[in-house]
Amino acid sequence: MTTMVGGLPATGEEVVPGISVRTVPFDQPWEWLAAGWRDLWTHPATSLSYGAAFAVIAALLAWGTTMTGAQSIVLALFGGFLLIGPLIAAGLYDISRRIEADQPVSLGRALKSIVRPKGQLGFMGIALFLIFVVWMQIAFLLFMLFAGGRGFPPPEQFVHMLFFTSHGLGLLVVGTLAGAILAFITFAVSAVSVPLLMVRDIDVVTAMRTSVRAVVANPKAMVLWAALISGFVVLGILTMCAGLVVMFPLVGHATWHAFKDLVILDDEAVEG
Repeated sequence: MTTMVGGLPATGEEVVPGISVRTVPFDQPWEWLAAGWRDLWTHPATSLSYGAAFAVIAALLAWGTTMTGAQSIVLALFGGFLLIGPLIAAGLYDISRRIEADQPVSLGRALKSIVRPKGQLGFMGIALFLIFVVWMQIAFLLFMLFAGGRGFPPPEQFVHMLFFTSHGLGLLVVGTLAGAILAFITFAVSAVSVPLLMVRDIDVVTAMRTSVRAVVANPKAMVLWAALISGFVVLGILTMCAGLVVMFPLVGHATWHAFKDLVILDDEAVEG
């Protein structure tokens, strides 16, 4: 008999006793998005309200930097803000988990996953916040290295400086590369670790190891998944953050299904 989980063979590399990672097809991320879309419209008021709250926070970041004349750091702020996105989406994972278990769903229950995290989920939040702080320090350091003592340019000159000066182009290229490297590291350690910590009482290091193993075992599928996440988030930001109302919950719900496909827990396998 073949042991199956969620229609996929329950075979994979064991990380610790009771937790293994599975190899999935390259195009599996599209299935995660389809499942996330179904979850989104199962309880649209709850999911869209969650997305709206995230969009408002992102918009306030943009507004705050504009009002203080610090538009030069808005890209760094958005990049850093998204680094902690996996934790902010914990409520969306909880909604998908409850839909799966046919349990009651509400915005209050979803927000409770962030406000009162279970187990070591809070430590995961600290780890992601530290990555955010490191990213902001790198961003300020790069700005000082390339801009020298010029200081932040006024809003009307920022785009011109970034694209039409040598130091601006250098900042754009190096900053993008540094951000991509840090984003990849963050993605690797958080791809499935937050939802795993929500359902298993394990330590943060084990959760991160499991996440990294899942990424390493599925390089093509996870590169596609990372590209899809980035594309949806960028699209949401380019619509003045309005698109995040839908994009953020879609990606959050889909991430829960990515976790369910990539991680095998010892109490999930059923005979098929």
